[in-house]
Amino acid sequence: MAIKKNYTSPRQKMINLMYVVLMAMLAMNISNEVLEGFSLVDESLNRTTENAQKQNLAIYKDFEEQMKANPQKVREWFAKAHWVKQMSDSLYNMAQELKVAIVKEADGDDGDVDNIERVDDLEAANQVMLSPGSGKGPALRKAIDAYRERILTLIADDNQRRIISGNFATKITGKSNPYNKSWEEYTFEGMPVAAAVTMLSKLQNDIRYAEGEVLHTLVSNIDVKDIRVNKLSAFVIPNAQTVVRGDKFSAKIVMAAVDTTQQPRIFIGGREMNLPNNTYEFIAGKTGDFTLSGYLTMLNGNGETVRRDFEQKYTVVDPSATVSADLMNVLYAGYSNPISISVPGVPLNKVTATMTGGTLQPTGPGKYIARPASVGKDVTITVSSMQTGKPQQMGQYTFHVRKLPDPTAYIPLGTDRFRGGGLPKATLMNAGGIRAAIDDGLLDIEFKVTSFEAVFFDNMGNAVPMVSSGASFSARQIDTFRKLSRNKRFYISRITAVGPDGISRKLPASMEVIIK
Repeated sequence: MAIKKNYTSPRQKMINLMYVVLMAMLAMNISNEVLEGFSLVDESLNRTTENAQKQNLAIYKDFEEQMKANPQKVREWFAKAHWVKQMSDSLYNMAQELKVAIVKEADGDDGDVDNIERVDDLEAANQVMLSPGSGKGPALRKAIDAYRERILTLIADDNQRRIISGNFATKITGKSNPYNKSWEEYTFEGMPVAAAVTMLSKLQNDIRYAEGEVLHTLVSNIDVKDIRVNKLSAFVIPNAQTVVRGDKFSAKIVMAAVDTTQQPRIFIGGREMNLPNNTYEFIAGKTGDFTLSGYLTMLNGNGETVRRDFEQKYTVVDPSATVSADLMNVLYAGYSNPISISVPGVPLNKVTATMTGGTLQPTGPGKYIARPASVGKDVTITVSSMQTGKPQQMGQYTFHVRKLPDPTAYIPLGTDRFRGGGLPKATLMNAGGIRAAIDDGLLDIEFKVTSFEAVFFDNMGNAVPMVSSGASFSARQIDTFRKLSRNKRFYISRITAVGPDGISRKLPASMEVIIK
């Protein structure tokens, strides 16, 4: 649809100038020669309008042909063009009917718009357009306002919007309207038939001009701005840049047309990028799912800038390896066992896991807490990938379930743990009590001490046991500590403690304390 826009010709500019001059002369009450001049302007306007109508009809015909050839591509713009034709014809025909009504009011029922007899009649336009109750002027003004608002919704160019908005303006302000008349009063009050008909002919000319501008805009949308290409290339566009064995690989394979004579301008993040060979490269700094988005701009055959947005999703994963120790596949019953789970090539937020024989609670990306329900019964953790939107099983891992081992008792001394040997009396007096924990380099699990026994020896060598019902030293024990002399010793034994699994146990070992 290679249709060029028509710009205002010198001849049309001359017609417009003649129209302005004749209106000014009319205001000065010039004779019948001026009225005959209006007829000349009206004829010229009608010829220009007829030519514009022919060009518009040619575009409509091309629309119909394109609609038959490619309805999917053209349907949207064809519907808009049909809408433009309907509302343009409606306002055009309304203006034509008013011209006929004014001429017949002046010349009688046999009046002919193309051969007006009483061109100087000053009452006909007033009667048709401004008569109280039946005047058509207000209806015409409302129709022009509605047409202007609707037609402007289809025009993006700011310059064309200003021109069309001015052509259909119905508000007369400033010094030219000192009595604040309405548009219809300002336009038709006291106007001879020749001037009123010419005014309506100008409105018809403006309608066809606006109609043509919109049609050219719609045509450019169908032609996708008519960018010329000279090379076809094949491209593969994957749905995901990272795929795990067993997952589905999805990619679009397309033929793309390019212009090797000019390179598009590429914008990413709102900034224009200078990309060698149109290749965008960067160092990925963090893992996860990301989207590269931006837009391209390029000049079409008419020198207009065409913009096209783009978007590409990609995934960044951490380098990873799986290390398995055969003797360490153990979980402890009733305990919150920390578990780390990952799948090479899959983001942590796309990995899920479940466990039999207990609960598996996620605490963060790749981090879980496993709590087996019972001792001696193995549990199985199943790991799945959600990379493609549905679960894909990646593997199953079985763990033996054991009871937590017994803790070791100690006396807390700040950040140190005293487990036996020499201890200053002052330090012992300030210790407050004992604690118990598993602290073997792999686990660091605190237990709650519920009771223990301190065994002292009197001067006869007799054992004197003193029981505490909690983890703190009793008042009797502390008083005995105060009386101990250097190198005296006592033993802490029969310690009872409860672990996070809820099981109460008596610790077999005793702690020997020697006063220094």
